[in-house]
Amino acid sequence: MPRLFFLHVLINLVPCLVVDERRFPDFSYISKTGDFTEMLDCVIISHFHLDHCGALPFFTEMCGYDGNIYMTHPTKAICPILLEDYRKITVDKKGERNFFSSQDIKNCMKKVIAVNLHQTIMVDDDLEICAYYAGHVLGAAMFYIRVGEESLVYTGDYNMTPDRHLGSAWIDKVKPDVLITESTYATTIRDSKRSRERDFLKKVHDCVAGGGNVIIPVFALGRAQELCILIETYWERMDLKVPIYFSAGLTEKANHFYRLFINWTNEKIKSTFVHRNMFDFQHIRAWDRAYIDNPGPMVVFATPGMLHSGTSLELFKKWAPDPKNMVIMPGFCVAGTVGSRVLAGEKHIKTDSFTTIEVNLQVKNLSFSAHADAKGIMQLIRQCDAKNVVLVHGEKSSMGFLKSRIMTEFGIPCFDPANGTTVSIETSHVIPIEMSANLLKQHLIRQTETQDPGMTTSSSPEHSSSDDNSEQSDFKTPVDIRPSDKVLIQGMLVMDDGKPIRLEDAEEVLEKVGMANHKVRFEVRKAYNATALRRAVENAESNGSQQRSNWAMDTDGDNSQTDHSYQEWDSDRFALNLVRVALERSIGKQIKVVREEEDDSIAIRSVKIRAPTDKDEFERGGLLVGWDYRDEDLATRVLSIVTLALSANR
Repeated sequence: MPRLFFLHVLINLVPCLVVDERRFPDFSYISKTGDFTEMLDCVIISHFHLDHCGALPFFTEMCGYDGNIYMTHPTKAICPILLEDYRKITVDKKGERNFFSSQDIKNCMKKVIAVNLHQTIMVDDDLEICAYYAGHVLGAAMFYIRVGEESLVYTGDYNMTPDRHLGSAWIDKVKPDVLITESTYATTIRDSKRSRERDFLKKVHDCVAGGGNVIIPVFALGRAQELCILIETYWERMDLKVPIYFSAGLTEKANHFYRLFINWTNEKIKSTFVHRNMFDFQHIRAWDRAYIDNPGPMVVFATPGMLHSGTSLELFKKWAPDPKNMVIMPGFCVAGTVGSRVLAGEKHIKTDSFTTIEVNLQVKNLSFSAHADAKGIMQLIRQCDAKNVVLVHGEKSSMGFLKSRIMTEFGIPCFDPANGTTVSIETSHVIPIEMSANLLKQHLIRQTETQDPGMTTSSSPEHSSSDDNSEQSDFKTPVDIRPSDKVLIQGMLVMDDGKPIRLEDAEEVLEKVGMANHKVRFEVRKAYNATALRRAVENAESNGSQQRSNWAMDTDGDNSQTDHSYQEWDSDRFALNLVRVALERSIGKQIKVVREEEDDSIAIRSVKIRAPTDKDEFERGGLLVGWDYRDEDLATRVLSIVTLALSANR
């Protein structure tokens, strides 16, 4: 399944925090010659975060990929805004070269095909994709990908816990051969959302009450809106007058996107939208750099979220030396960024050759990340019922821990490949087979004819002669059959050039090709306890039964040798007739039961078997039961009936 491998390579279009050619992925892993359009069927973008789409214009306009690109409608609307913002910071402010232009972004987005949730898209004759809701951010989707009978689910980033503006991720039980899942929080199990919200609001309130400033590094879209809704509601409830600012220029555009794609939010947002737009904040205003020296406490949501540049880093430099101030890190920080070093507890952070930040402010880490935690990842694996799992988008040590847990709990293979490596996964091959309507009809008729033949469960004479203690047949009637049932239907496989494989009635096929039917003989040797059978007859005699002579007589009807001397009694003959009666009662409607071998019959022959005399005090006998093969269900029933009839536990 090579195409699915290439899809995964392309989905993680990660712009690195470097200034040379390594800022973009090494696409030579896909093609050394650069013929990407020929190599790939399509590119799939899971959501608008730059670590998943930031290299897309570079790949299409500078590397030459000219094929289809798939993403959801909100992602298509927001992607160019974030890409342009990324370009301005990198090119206009930092002066970097060999970067895509504004026109490249526009040309790239012209190749995008927007998809709806649960819409199946046929990329070509073999490849189909389907998007599922992923939570995380507005428009995020996980994709189910199928090629022939093999399938894959790529999650992108997802969240299994609903929040104040988005719902939880959900997917059908698609049973993919491979699940590629993010593992950002592979070893983390978060406490309850309400507990985190309460802790967040208390820390913010305590800091501003003490006269300090609070900086909350966030990204422009996603967790920013979540925390803004939370703090807006609290300020309104507590009637607080401390100013709250949002530093991103995308705030107004973000609100427009949320209004435009309100159907992607949770039920509470949608139900109140007619009366009030939750994203029209009353207490949150746009940030201006002139406010940085204002006296008095304030709360600022500043971008970007890892303190590696922009307004958030500028504010951090200004406020870090004062212990009254506070920084709250609400999400994940990549190793090497200022945010990760702050969380590591460093007190002197060097940002460049000329600047060292003295860190005295309070540092709090409250996980409001919209990624699934370890519990959520396990929940998704269980929900989609994956056969193999590949962990990506995480730290190696954490992925190793989660990998062992997945293999232990689910008993399925799990992989955590390093960047640039190839993983080969064996998948089960399912061959689709058509079945003739005539064969199905015959099977259903046979099921109906055998729906209630009864089945003797005891081989003692008094039980064998009564219908009251017989079990119902195990066969399903047509009205009892459900799509999930495993129903055995046997026939002959027919394979013609250029046609699907078909299962047809064997007699019809043989007649078409002019061949005679052949038979397969099955025989089984079943031992029995002769002493136990003898005691069963004695008990029947003592209870007044007159059937002993009928059970012990020869099958030809000659009972002249029958007397009441058990020394001369033939136990094999008795067992033989016992089995015959049991078979006739249970399957007599399906197949003829005779003593001698005949066509379309079950033949039972008596065979004497001697048990070892050094250990067993009683003589053991046995029967050799043979029948012409017709179907596996019938063979299984014959064996069960013979075993029950000759059971020594009576």
